[in-house]
Parts: sequence; C-alpha cells; structure tokens
Amino acid sequence: MKKRWEIEEKDTWKLEDIISGPEEWESLYSQAWQEIREYGRFQGRLGESASLLLEALEFEDRISLEIERLYVYARMKSDEDTGNQEAQERFGRAQSLYFAASQNSSFMVPEILAIRPERLKDFMEQEKGLQKYGRLMEMLEKKREHTLSKEMETLLAQSLDATQGASQIFTMFNNADVKFPVITGENGQELAVTHGTYISLLENADRRIRRDAFLSLYSVYAQFQNTLAAAFSANVKQACFYAKARGYASSRQHSLEENEVPETVYDNLVATVRQGLPLLHRYVGLRKRELGLDEIHMYDLYVPMAEKEKEKEKGRYSYEEAKAMVLEGLKPLGEEYGNLLREGFENRWVDVYENEGKRSGAYSWGVYGVHPYVLMNFNGTLNDVFTLAHEMGHSIHTYYSNQAQPYVYAGYKIFVAEVASTCNEALLIRHLLGKAKSRQERRYLINHFLESFRGTLFRQTMFAEFEQKAHEMAQKGQTLTAKALGQIYHQLNVDYFGPEMTVDGEIDYEWERIPHFYTPFYVYQYATGFSAAVAISSRILDGDADVIDGYRKFLEGGCTKPPVELLKLCGVDLSSPQPVKEALAVFEDLLKRFEAE
Repeated sequence: MKKRWEIEEKDTWKLEDIISGPEEWESLYSQAWQEIREYGRFQGRLGESASLLLEALEFEDRISLEIERLYVYARMKSDEDTGNQEAQERFGRAQSLYFAASQNSSFMVPEILAIRPERLKDFMEQEKGLQKYGRLMEMLEKKREHTLSKEMETLLAQSLDATQGASQIFTMFNNADVKFPVITGENGQELAVTHGTYISLLENADRRIRRDAFLSLYSVYAQFQNTLAAAFSANVKQACFYAKARGYASSRQHSLEENEVPETVYDNLVATVRQGLPLLHRYVGLRKRELGLDEIHMYDLYVPMAEKEKEKEKGRYSYEEAKAMVLEGLKPLGEEYGNLLREGFENRWVDVYENEGKRSGAYSWGVYGVHPYVLMNFNGTLNDVFTLAHEMGHSIHTYYSNQAQPYVYAGYKIFVAEVASTCNEALLIRHLLGKAKSRQERRYLINHFLESFRGTLFRQTMFAEFEQKAHEMAQKGQTLTAKALGQIYHQLNVDYFGPEMTVDGEIDYEWERIPHFYTPFYVYQYATGFSAAVAISSRILDGDADVIDGYRKFLEGGCTKPPVELLKLCGVDLSSPQPVKEALAVFEDLLKRFEAE
C-alpha cells in the first residue's frame, strides 16, 4: 500500500482549484468567523422591508458558499489520508465553523415564516431581486408546521455539533483505524484485505481465497460489533430526536420530506421489490449451477459466472483503458457531454488510486463555482470502470446544474442524485453488450448487468428495509443491540436470497460496515435511481428525442422543482410502482438471455 506522497500528481485531484493551500484556507477561515457575526444585524428585522429581506438572503448565499468552500476542501484533504492529523484538525475546525454559522442563521427560517403571506407577496412584487427566491419560499412554506420558534431553532442548531459524534466515530474507525488480517494467495504470497481490495478478492476464481477474504473482513467486524452497534444506535437516536423535535411522525418522514419525496415512493419500492424476489431466488439458483457448487455461500456472490476473454488477464483494466471505455460508452449523450468527460479526465478532477489511510469507496463532490471532483480507489476491475462512469455521472450532473442555476437552486436533492450516475452505468453496459463478439464475452457482460441489479435494486432495497426496521425499533424505545441488529439483518438475507443460499453467520455483521447508514434513509434512493436510470437509458438508446431533451433539462434542473416532478421531464414517474416493475422486467429478460447463451 503506497503512502499518499508516493502517488503521482497526475493521478490526484487538483484541490488548488478550490483553495490554493493551507495558508489561504487559514486566511479565509479567519475571515469567515468574522463574517458570520454579521447575521446579527438582520435578526429580528426580516419583516421590516423587501430590500432588507433581499439583502439578508443574498448575504446568506454568499456566506454559505464561503463556508462550503472551507468545509469541502478540508474534508477532501482529510479523505486523502485519514491518518493525517493536521488535515483532521482542519476538518474539525471547518465543522465547528459550519455549526456556528447554522446557529447564527437559525433565526432566518422562522422569521421568514412569521411574515404574513400577504406581506411576503407584496415584498416579492416590490423588490424584483426577491423574485429569484420564489421557489425557496415555496420550499420553506412546506416546512411551516415543522419550524419552531427562533429560540428553539437556535437550540437545535447549537446541538448539531454534539450529535455528529456517532458518524465521526464510525468514519475514523472504518477508514483510519480498522485493519484486517492478511490472507494467503494462490502462490503462497500474502494478500492484503482492505476496503479497496475486498470486492476484487471476492471475485477471485479460487474459492478458498474468497472464503478467507470474507472471514478476514468479518472477523474484525465481529470483534467490534458492540462498539459499532452503539455508534449506529446513537446515530439512529439523533435522527429520531430531530424528527420528534420538529413534529414529524418518524425519522423516515423527516428525511423524505426534507427532499420533497412522498413516503409512498419508499413503500412502493419495498413492496414491488418484495414481489420480485422470486427473480432474485432464480438468479441465486442460476449462479449456484453455473459455478458448479453443492452449496452457494455469501462469498460466492461476486465471482463472475462467466470468464472474461483471455486477452484481458483476470479481467483487469488500466485507468487509461477505463477512461476510453467510458468515453465510448457514453457517446449517446452527445458531443458536449463527451467533451466534459475529457475535461475532467485531463484536468485532474479525479483522485484515482487507493493509498494508505485514504477514505474507502468512491464519491463525487465539489463547490459551486468550481468544477466537481471524484474520489476513487481504482483497482482495475470491471466494477471500477463502472464506478468511474457512475461518479462522472454525478460530476457532470453537478456541472450542468451549477452552470444553469444560481447558487440557491444549484444543489439537486439527494433523491435524484443517483439517476444521472446510474444512467451512465446502464448506457455503458449496453454499449459493451452491443459490441461483444463472442458468447463468452456476452455472458460475462450479462453477468455484470445482472450483478448491477442484485447490488443496487435488490441489495439497496434490503438495506432500506433494515434501516426502517432499526429506526422503528428506536422510536418504540427498544435497544439496538448488536444481537438484535444481526438477527434482523440475517433474516433479511434469508428472505432476499432465498432457499438455495447458505446464509453464513458472518453476514450478520455486514450492516456494521455500511457508511450510508449514517446518513439516514439515503440508501433507498440508489434503488429508485437505478429503476429510473434503466428506463431513461432505454429511451435514450431508442433515440427518443423528447427524452433526450428532457434529460438535459433534468440535469440542469437543480432543485427548481420537487425531484419526482423533475424526473417526469424524462418520462419517468416514481410516484407509481411502474419504473421499478420495468426494471424487474429487464432483470428477468437478462436472466433469460444468460440462460439461453
């Protein structure tokens, strides 16, 4: 494992495009602490005049963007090497600044909602500059019954810093502290088990290596199950606390309404995927037969059922090959989109390879006014190629939204965040399938597409069920012990994978390592986003001009409409079960194609 300083500069992201370095960060940080004190001159006065309200809203936009720059830069620097104490300390200070600004500005929403609707309407007519904030006022109005007094809002804002501990503890444990036992390779060599290598080890044709990697990883999570149950429980409790404080019926309702998503979308997803579980059971049986196994275990889920063509040794790709594949596969999105991909690849938007202490997984992030960024832990697998397409989908969505919208509306809701990324994956796999020249390659790629469905539509919905059950337990005052959580998770695996799967006891600890559980009710959106993306990509490839035009408007839409309404621009309505049913139909068709090859 390389140290951070051993990674070539060309393979690292260029964070200097946000802030030139620690010296400038310190200067901007000191300045921001001075500026957030200016919120005081607006407090208690927002209803005085239209011009003062406009001044306050514009001030809020400017300060929020300045703090966002400091926060994002500090977090991304700490993600480069979570063992770097200087970077961790800087990120801690950025969090403190963010929480202080939230506290100082906490009066704004209740004060705006205290202005009589007729007076607010007069303000909007008197001051043309306020018309830009019409959609913001509409979003605030939806929160009216859940907005507290100025004093209570200040208190809740003050509590934010203290309630983030569970997530921070998990992040430090999972990225900086946790170490897994090494295992032995085919030729007696030591193989490191890390977050970055784990999936590639589970793809190994040698079943003993797969099993050993599986046992290595979960032996550590088993050892720390009580600690991680306490951290997860604390995070669930803080979500329940904020929901109750604001008068929501549940933490789920709070999370979904924050994103303007009806709870029926969540329920439709779970119910529809539950109805489709026989298809997943059929896939498990197919996998068991194709691998020639008497028993199929959880560590047999990732190894390809079909071998890759021999000229690509063990299915590995260089980063240069990955970029070329993504560029070719996304050509249906147009020349401009392709040029943006190239710009990102050539101008260090991407932090490519794993290094010691680097945050696991992958993400896209950035700051308004600066190009977006991608963090990866590229290991040369086909999954990594698709991860590149996925994260660049996020980045270009962000790019288009930032270009088309003012700061106040540029940030799109989490609910639609996974659509553009997953649409890229769907376009890429269909491109690769279209140019496959042999039965062997077609089987390999169909297997990969089937795995996308298993890993996203089915797995993320299973996660969503687990999360909902855990939050319901907490709301009823039940204790979230490691044993109780493990039992829930085990039964869900039994339900989802069906009678032919041997559900290993070690999988009971898998919930401990899922970082998205610390952002409550996030994971279901992978499944809804995947369903939408499958439908959109099909229509794009069919050459549907209305959908292609609508998709561009969707990418530019930011949060100018509720997310379910934005998706309707692409002909997809996630308020109904239909997109999920369409996705399940594609999964069934892929099963038939694989069985027929």
